[in-house]
Amino acid sequence: MKSRLILGTALTLGLAAGAVLLTRGEAARAVTLPNPAADTPVAAAHGEEKAVLAGGCFWGMQLVFEHVKGVKHVAAGYAGGTKDTAQYETVSSGTTGHAESVEVTFDPAVVTYGQILKVYFSVAHDPTELDRQGPDEGHQYRSSIFFTDQEQQRVAQAYIDQLQAAHAFSAPIVTTVTPLQGFYTAEGYHQDYAVHNPDNMYIAINDLPKLDALKKELPDLYSADGVAYVAAQ
Repeated sequence: MKSRLILGTALTLGLAAGAVLLTRGEAARAVTLPNPAADTPVAAAHGEEKAVLAGGCFWGMQLVFEHVKGVKHVAAGYAGGTKDTAQYETVSSGTTGHAESVEVTFDPAVVTYGQILKVYFSVAHDPTELDRQGPDEGHQYRSSIFFTDQEQQRVAQAYIDQLQAAHAFSAPIVTTVTPLQGFYTAEGYHQDYAVHNPDNMYIAINDLPKLDALKKELPDLYSADGVAYVAAQ
């Protein structure tokens, strides 16, 4: 059973308050980062764009990006593997090539791809952790940007190079930049899991602090009125 599910169950068993507060403090990670030097100009933006990002459990990633201005929809799902292995229990083996990911649909006239990446690197996850994120371990929890075109690849790689050169993190960034082969939406019970289960111990420790960090560290990008997941018809 995954660490996040064990932590969720532990809430009903009543963990010691001191231990919970310590873990919550450690989880509330946020890094002040510069804006991307390379980005798509807002003046050239039109229509909708999608960003597919992996950075640990998709529950918290979905929660964070649903509260970013200009974001219209966020789906939790799988990327990096094939359609026939895109099921939660199979992906959990860590052998499918999939990473738990989110597909972020946004208005590039309101928020740029570079700004989406700034949220991703600064508050949504820790890009220096290899094949894990917090309590969750495995290749399915890796840090990866799945680009949809050469422009996204350019902006993503340039931003990583910029952050590395600035020594923005105390350890090297391990985020991979990979072409998107397909995004497969996760099972319905995973969608907006953090929204529907705010008292779950895993959510309280690992995910709600990320939302707080977005509000405090990136107020210009934060939207109090988060968008809700809507299943495709």
